[in-house]
Amino acid sequence: MDYDEIFTERVERLKDAGNYREFTDLERHSGEYPRATNHSLGREITIWCNNDYLGMGQHPEVADAICRTVKEIGAGAGGTRNIAGTSHPLVELEDELASLHNKEAALVFTSGYVTNSTVLSTLGRLPNMVLFSDSLNHASMIEGVRFGKCERHIFRHNDVEHLEELLQSVDIGRPKLIAFESVYSMDGDIGPIKEFCDLAEKYNALTYLDEVHAVGLYGEHGGGVAEREGQSDRVDVIQGTLGKAFGLIGGYIAANSLLVDYVRCYGSGFIFTTAMPPATAAGAVASVRHVRKDVQRRITLHFNVNLLKSKIREAGLPLMETPTHIIPISVCDPNLCRRASNLLMEKYGIFVQHINYPTVPFGTERLRITPTPLHTEEMAEQLVEALIDVFDELGLRK
Repeated sequence: MDYDEIFTERVERLKDAGNYREFTDLERHSGEYPRATNHSLGREITIWCNNDYLGMGQHPEVADAICRTVKEIGAGAGGTRNIAGTSHPLVELEDELASLHNKEAALVFTSGYVTNSTVLSTLGRLPNMVLFSDSLNHASMIEGVRFGKCERHIFRHNDVEHLEELLQSVDIGRPKLIAFESVYSMDGDIGPIKEFCDLAEKYNALTYLDEVHAVGLYGEHGGGVAEREGQSDRVDVIQGTLGKAFGLIGGYIAANSLLVDYVRCYGSGFIFTTAMPPATAAGAVASVRHVRKDVQRRITLHFNVNLLKSKIREAGLPLMETPTHIIPISVCDPNLCRRASNLLMEKYGIFVQHINYPTVPFGTERLRITPTPLHTEEMAEQLVEALIDVFDELGLRK
């Protein structure tokens, strides 16, 4: 068996389809975000597609907390929390996250992906459980639903009526869970949280809300869309990340103490994984605390988002309208999307990554732009001018 031939064939297939993944060798400059160095090209660039939505990954309070903790405690966690114990910064972080979402308890994982995969599969193994999942849920949620190995139903994206039809097909006495997101990261739309909670109450179901692209950005204290819409108390499990608006890495759930304890005791993706390093946890505590009180940072973010959307509309570029901070620009061709991204980088020093299959369906390829509070109006004008030139060069505005 020639395994190299198999691997080569599979990789070449991706290249031919325009879906081969390439990583850009970037070095961000602390205190100068969104500026960075592209080591591949040897030039300075401006980043327009990072998920560090608030620039907290370089905030002095976060950096100081990390450095101080490394000096005081050390670098690593030493093992799983069962074997090595739990570092005190991690205890503080879980308390802070529970408070952020007004829940009894929180549980921190090594990533948002591990959180979704572990928690949904663990809840799916409850006796006689039925899972209902939005058709556009993230890959980590899909994996968790599958690993639960229980009966599952997929409802059309954000379709309240279709979800109710599926709920009606299941015995009212069976345990059920509805899994959906608040902000969908590629289309930038928002799930109908209130309506899904109404159905959960009507049909005796738990709700599981992925807020990874919303925590820190929405709500009075950055608790997400559920906080903004006054629905946090109605959602049974809020799942979030520390790797986006909070600028670090890690995932978590916030829920009542019994549900959290069940996942802690039965979730293999939690039990058998080395714990988050204490310095990372301390940095996350500093970030969450700062973001909760820094209302102006959120205001500036949304001002910059609306400003850039307005400039893109005025330029006649194919903006996909969204009610969120996600700004997709439609291309609808994998190779042209890749070429547009490359031209922006090579000619203008602008980093906007192309989004192709399997992240989005075939034929819906797009550029995904995410402004931050640290981008300036001058940067926005430079971006739009570069987009106009690139789209004209590639014939993408016809």
